[in-house]
Amino acid sequence: MGIRQMASAAALTLLAVTAAGCGGGGSSAGGPKELVYWASNQGTSLDHDRRVLEPELAKFTRQTGIKVKLEVIGWPDLLNRILAATTSGEGPDVLNIGNTWSASLQATGALLPFDDATLAKVGGKDRFLGPCLAATGAEGKPPTAVPLYGQAYGLYYNKRLFKEAGITKPPATWNELVDVGKKLTKPGRWGLTLQAGQVTENAHHAAILGAQHGARFFDGAKPTLASDPAANAIKQYLDLMQVHRIVNPSNAEYTDTAKSLKDLADGRAAMFMNQASAGSFQAVGMKMDELGVAPIPLPDQPPPGGRRVNSFVAGINLAVFKNTENRDGALKFVRFMTGTEEQVLLNKTYGSLPTVRDAYADPAFQTEHVKVFQSVLSGTAEPMPQVPQESQFETLVGTAMKSMFADVAAGRTVDAAGIRAKLAQADQQLAAGG
Repeated sequence: MGIRQMASAAALTLLAVTAAGCGGGGSSAGGPKELVYWASNQGTSLDHDRRVLEPELAKFTRQTGIKVKLEVIGWPDLLNRILAATTSGEGPDVLNIGNTWSASLQATGALLPFDDATLAKVGGKDRFLGPCLAATGAEGKPPTAVPLYGQAYGLYYNKRLFKEAGITKPPATWNELVDVGKKLTKPGRWGLTLQAGQVTENAHHAAILGAQHGARFFDGAKPTLASDPAANAIKQYLDLMQVHRIVNPSNAEYTDTAKSLKDLADGRAAMFMNQASAGSFQAVGMKMDELGVAPIPLPDQPPPGGRRVNSFVAGINLAVFKNTENRDGALKFVRFMTGTEEQVLLNKTYGSLPTVRDAYADPAFQTEHVKVFQSVLSGTAEPMPQVPQESQFETLVGTAMKSMFADVAAGRTVDAAGIRAKLAQADQQLAAGG
């Protein structure tokens, strides 16, 4: 759904409040109501998520008497399902949303604002990590959700390949990344693997490197993609394949994480910048002790205005539909899911990061890998643009970068001027409403 459709959905939703309640089940008079919960796919399969979540939902029912009807929805379908629900008024009581969607979904008016009084009902804002809470809606407005699962980008590397090449530590700067990549590139193996054909992944790296170069993609609601810092950041990323030749040109066709993970596991690539979970690596036959993890490198010399950023604030938020028939029950469920006990259990199971401070006392989050990601998430991560056009921003920039990588793989040169021209086209499309 385009942003204009999403804006019109706000008005439709307001009408729907009086015509139809959300899909939360009712009950006999005076009895506890049933909640409907749409969960995103966090595990290895939809069934895996059901096996993880159903015992926890049963625990909530024992504590409160409120039953929870669970539906796990895959990522290809989740946003469309949510947008349809904002229009029809027929949806869940509580739902997971990708945190980069927060401002876009906030603009529909369909989600319950978490003002200070509402946040107090789920334990208060101070329980949450500040960067995670910052990725819950537009600046200056009450959050449209609360953070549930945290993630951050890092640089994964194959320890065996580093040891064989005599490399004793991971690269900390971009020049070091290129130098290490060249040392590790040889026939049958590449220094780095990229999901260069994946739209969202490309947009994420544009945002991360754009921040390092000082780019601001929006001035308020006005799109300002076409800047020299943004063009230079994207060229820096493309040049890993185009100039430095440490990325296989076939990566221009890589559209899913599994291919890059498999390359890393099989020794066909030595490094990968991503937010993949432990379960994702295990699925391709790689043990976590075979992997090293470090922050994504920062510039050797920060450009003017550059920000110390090496990840966006990634993760999943938990939202409540405004027209739920059981708001008190829904908020009890939010408090349960973001409570310390559940934060420890669920994030440990999924290999994600807790979004509440107290959970990090658990030994599961004291490993070297987790400490790297926690440090990034807490100190050097920046939310994606918290504007209603965010999803269009990702689509336009990521698609343009996919096309650029295809050009590079075909032997055509992509320069900063050409990148800026494509960004200018994206600005025009965003200004026209997507």
